[in-house]
Amino acid sequence: MQSPYARILLVAALFVLSGCEPSTPSGTQAPTRGSGFDFYVLALSWSPSYCAAEGENANRQQCNTSRPYGFIVHGLWPQFEKGYPEFCVNDHGRVDRKIEEEMRDIMPSVGLIRHQWKKHGTCSGLSQQDYFKTVAAARDQITIPDVQPDAGQYRMVSPIEIERAFMKDNPGLDATGVAVTCDQRRLREVRICMTTNLEFRTCPEVDRRACRRKQIAMPPQRGS
Repeated sequence: MQSPYARILLVAALFVLSGCEPSTPSGTQAPTRGSGFDFYVLALSWSPSYCAAEGENANRQQCNTSRPYGFIVHGLWPQFEKGYPEFCVNDHGRVDRKIEEEMRDIMPSVGLIRHQWKKHGTCSGLSQQDYFKTVAAARDQITIPDVQPDAGQYRMVSPIEIERAFMKDNPGLDATGVAVTCDQRRLREVRICMTTNLEFRTCPEVDRRACRRKQIAMPPQRGS
């Protein structure tokens, strides 16, 4: 009679011969790796700037709420070393409602979730479920530094100050792998480059598009 230990060795050998790896327990699996592009950009939008800039045209789910949103996920964007794909052909239609509800904590607008899938997720080579799992996993990789303004007050910052704060709180993040963007007045986004395995990496083209202003404003969070 074959011993339990022998059976374990046999199963392990079969996995090696087949080129497969045993799956990890539920909840600990790494996100499925995307394909057809070179790397990701995780875009973190400073929500108060978006709401202030868009005014009456801002999304109500994000801006007409008492919840004090700070940095929210704008998107996870597949990139080429030069340029990026968008609006790729895909068999999936509208984002599943369950996925929309699961993502609302980090992407507070259903419209944003749907648009990001249509424009960027369809180019990831992933299913809807796997794409948004990867979005959440990428966000979980990032520690947001304590850079928010005091309650009710605008804060003037330099782009390099925000960049350095993110680098300090996220070991391994390099200056050429993160870009702070702005409009004419305000901080808009922090864009962080990641491999398809969600590790930090450099991205010269993204870095070159960073904000060059010396000082930009950070509007305060709603209700702060």
